[in-house]
Amino acid sequence: MLDVQIWRGREDGGLVSYNVPKRDNQTVLDVVTWVQRNVEPALAYRFACRVGVCGSCAMTVNGRPRWTCRSHVKDVAPSGRLVIEPLRNLPRIKDLVADLTPFFEKWQKAGGRFAGTADRHAPMTSISPDEPRRRAVDAGIECINCAVCYSACDVVGWKADYLGPAALNRAWTLVNDDRHGERRVTLDKATADGGCHSCHTHASCLEHCPVGINPTRGIAGLKRLSLLRLVGGGP
Repeated sequence: MLDVQIWRGREDGGLVSYNVPKRDNQTVLDVVTWVQRNVEPALAYRFACRVGVCGSCAMTVNGRPRWTCRSHVKDVAPSGRLVIEPLRNLPRIKDLVADLTPFFEKWQKAGGRFAGTADRHAPMTSISPDEPRRRAVDAGIECINCAVCYSACDVVGWKADYLGPAALNRAWTLVNDDRHGERRVTLDKATADGGCHSCHTHASCLEHCPVGINPTRGIAGLKRLSLLRLVGGGP
């Protein structure tokens, strides 16, 4: 049997213990699903694809934010003890469900909305895949906004207005995208109060990102561009 503790309730809730049968190749999401189907029908949690594509099932497992569908119990809890909580740094709606509204609001605050300059009748913009700025975009564009990096970030935890790694990573991809018509606006937003200069480069976002994106590199790039602007360079 597995010794499992799951957060129940909202901010004023607490951990509740369950004994869950141990199975071969069992994921943490399998554990949560077993509890919901067999013991606690009212247990609230999120999941969708179950194959590591959507990021919906992100939770805090033994103190570490991760995708539960790709986290095998034998790897993350070899002792058989699991503590499962909602993501950190976000309001708690109920049980394992965190409110992602602040996360997405900061994504928008960082200038994360793409603003095209061409209509559907314009010819396709030709951008070489070997062009340095395009490579910078490619390195960060696969973010699926699962909020694992946001949950892992210590700065988010103590600085409420910090935009966070995912939002700044998105800004970095846009300021390097020649098709984006508001590169200067995005850079202004990403370098304002609560922006890239608030990052202390702990690199927790890089350590925890399930798809291997390095937001720290993009944040450093934004800092570099802000300095270039002081001497007349940059977008």
